[in-house]
Amino acid sequence: MYQIGDYIVYGNEGVCRVDEIAPFHIPGMTAERLYYTLTPLYHDEKIYTPVDTEVFMRPVISREEAIELIATIPGIEAAAYENKNLRFLNEQYEESFQSHDLIKAVYIKRCSANERGRKLGQIDERYMKRAEDRLHEEFAVALGIPKDEVREYIRKAVGGEEET
Repeated sequence: MYQIGDYIVYGNEGVCRVDEIAPFHIPGMTAERLYYTLTPLYHDEKIYTPVDTEVFMRPVISREEAIELIATIPGIEAAAYENKNLRFLNEQYEESFQSHDLIKAVYIKRCSANERGRKLGQIDERYMKRAEDRLHEEFAVALGIPKDEVREYIRKAVGGEEET
């Protein structure tokens, strides 16, 4: 169970702070369940979710884990999605996004497109932005830097290679 003040990645909401852990009273229900009150760091809202929810939840990575992960970026292999059927391409990206395993696939596709003198399509760009946002949110918290400085931090850390 997480504690008040912990930072977690919650579903597709991104990084959230645990603000409260308390029973949530629902009229007509006798069993009281404990709920987290979560505040997304980069959205203005509150989320109430049972502590035993099936929604993907994990602690934000540590500073050391973030530094180690950034160092491995150049060597990470991932399949870039190549499909002309936009519905199928969208489904592939959504599945990867739900599994929290997307950023490298889109990054590889972007590099491949750049090498051929082409740009990413709209679907590719949309998922690249979503994946980058989630990655940058978590790295910002782990590294203790503003979110808008993460891209440059990664670029410098991997030796000035093309931006992620």
